[in-house]
Amino acid sequence: MDFNLKKITLSLFLSSVLLCAATETITNIKYEGMVHISEAVAKQLNEVKIGEPLDPIRLDKTIKTFFDQGYFEDVWADQEEGTVTFHFKEKPIISKIELKGFKENDEEAQKSLLRIEKGALYDAKRIESAKKRIVEALNQEGKIDSVVEVETEKLENGSMSVKFIANEGEEIIIKELRYNGVMGLDPDEFDKVVANKEHDFMGWMWGRNDGKLKIAELQYDPLRIHDYYMQFGYLNAKVDTPFVAVDFNRYEAKMAYNVFEGDIFRVSDILVFQDTAVIEDQALLDVIKLEKNKPFNIKTFRDDAESIKTKIADLGYAFVQVQPDLRQDKEAKTVEVIYRIVPGKKVHIGNVIIAGNNRTLDRVVRRELFLAPGDLYSLTNLKDSRSALGRTGYFETNTIEEKRIDDETMDIIVQAKEAPTGNIQLGGGYGSFGGLMLSAAISDRNIFGSGITVGLNLEKSQRTSSYAFNISNPRLNDSDFSGNFAINNTSTEYDTYTTTSKGLSVGVGHRFNRYWSGYLGYNYSQNAYSDMSDANLTTEQLRYYESYAKSSIMTSASYDSTDDYYVPREGMSFSQSIEKAGISADADFIKSRTNFGIYRGLQKLTDFDLIMRYKARFNYVKDTGYLPINERFYMGGIGSVRGFQSYSISPVLTDASGVALLSSTGELQKNGGTKTFSNSLEMSVPLVPEARMRATGFVDYGWIGDKSLTEIARSSYGISLEWFSPVGPLQLVFSNPINAQSGDKITHFEFTIGQRF
Repeated sequence: MDFNLKKITLSLFLSSVLLCAATETITNIKYEGMVHISEAVAKQLNEVKIGEPLDPIRLDKTIKTFFDQGYFEDVWADQEEGTVTFHFKEKPIISKIELKGFKENDEEAQKSLLRIEKGALYDAKRIESAKKRIVEALNQEGKIDSVVEVETEKLENGSMSVKFIANEGEEIIIKELRYNGVMGLDPDEFDKVVANKEHDFMGWMWGRNDGKLKIAELQYDPLRIHDYYMQFGYLNAKVDTPFVAVDFNRYEAKMAYNVFEGDIFRVSDILVFQDTAVIEDQALLDVIKLEKNKPFNIKTFRDDAESIKTKIADLGYAFVQVQPDLRQDKEAKTVEVIYRIVPGKKVHIGNVIIAGNNRTLDRVVRRELFLAPGDLYSLTNLKDSRSALGRTGYFETNTIEEKRIDDETMDIIVQAKEAPTGNIQLGGGYGSFGGLMLSAAISDRNIFGSGITVGLNLEKSQRTSSYAFNISNPRLNDSDFSGNFAINNTSTEYDTYTTTSKGLSVGVGHRFNRYWSGYLGYNYSQNAYSDMSDANLTTEQLRYYESYAKSSIMTSASYDSTDDYYVPREGMSFSQSIEKAGISADADFIKSRTNFGIYRGLQKLTDFDLIMRYKARFNYVKDTGYLPINERFYMGGIGSVRGFQSYSISPVLTDASGVALLSSTGELQKNGGTKTFSNSLEMSVPLVPEARMRATGFVDYGWIGDKSLTEIARSSYGISLEWFSPVGPLQLVFSNPINAQSGDKITHFEFTIGQRF
């Protein structure tokens, strides 16, 4: 910038000398090299006028005015025979801008830090400001002595390439953390809420404290500790700003808090006052979780305020205000809890505006909403609408905005970002069960934006050969009824035999309310066995391997309150199905399948997008005439106990003395179980948020048996990578068995495409 100012000063000086030597009247004014300012605008800025003598002061002022517009590296003027010419040297345009070494995969963070877009003019001042923001961001993350370099290159087309290179400094590690004055609570419990924690031994391990100093969080940690105290009734606790002593030679720090705890206050009374009575006070008191004579809890206090708001907002009072208050009695060490409520007026929905659905039809979105034009507002209906849209799996994200029109009218705007729901796959791969695989598949869960699912799959691998077609509509004619139809021809090679199945299924379902639905379906299939070793099998045992026809009716009920189809963070899912086979066909049995899942997002507790999942599955089958071996249960693989090959965990056939029978290839003759239970506990964290990739740690445990459930028990642990890839949701599973036994078939890697995580 100093260089440019020197050039301008010299230009002004030379121009003044030239113009002072000329006294003729200006007859013409020209502008050369000017792009970013139009000639019309330049004339307005120019104080040098045609028909007037040259005035050096006006000329100097005009040149400075042009330069101050920020578009030029240099501006100068000359005159010849009454013509004044202004010359402009434009700043180059930035055609490429990069940030390396920091936030490389976070486009939003880069935009916020750089604040320079492609196509902007190169400005040294803006470049310097961006450098300072990057260094400040690094400092806020605890990276001390960070340096940011800028590399610029003038390209052949005259534009500029700008690259910011961040060299991250050293991290400060908190080696000692003290809480002075803490007596009523355990200081170790503060680790649940604070961001800055003392370094643990082997702090690099998951679940341990790495001790990294987070400068940006220092101002908030005292507030977090104070809030934690208030969860135990310490209403007057005080937490000072921490004292931090840093050893810059070792990049280590010692921290100390001074804490005044005060007394524990108990709840003496809970009162509600309505500005206008719209509901019985007792109905509001019934949703309050705070209890009299118990220590005050600020978290429960806030939750109660939200529960009161929801209770009244569900009556149509969209703009209700809940004003909580506390009255302390310091002598009695009690607190009176008061909720003052201003309901406002009842609000009706005006318009429902759908945006962002480039492919999905408006009616497909609207049928998932529990609010329509003219309806009375309900906060619960609004929240449930968000969850219902998430459960469809059609949208990557969705929000419902409330637009206030007046005191009695509100528009709601649904902003949806569509997710890829269809894919075409041609090629080959390697499956964790089937080995080498060639496949061709076309599927779409939202074909033509209609909400209808269609799938055509052709697959050939070392173990399987499958041809299948299915179509289903979750909302027939936008009603609460659903329907499906499928046909298949499948051949699967198991360890000791091969099965071939040709069949079809058709069914109809009905949604009873926003969470519960039912289904009634019919299945028919022809099933045959081949490539089976029958060595040492008795007549009774061979009966399991006879070809058979199955004709069955299945009914099921399901509950789903989750907020997303693929990655739910809240809610519960449950399903129970009963299948009865034996309708004018060979197979005759009753089969029950029970599935349960609960999902909890722990971001409020951990300040991190941590999701806990618990999934359980219980299956039972009863022989009521003829139970083919292929209709029994097997365990292992994704969906039961990972770390063991799919369908590999099973009771085995034995002779009269109880000795396990082997096939001609030496494989155990497995005959499946009649009952099995497996469950999984998972903790999922974001790995690459921009790519929608998560990492999930899991522990699986399951039992399977014939006469009793606990005949065989297996467990495993591992990590899975969950990624919304261009070909659909992809899950890569890396697992290890915990209690593998001799003869178990182990697998350390599996994957699925298109399934719910």
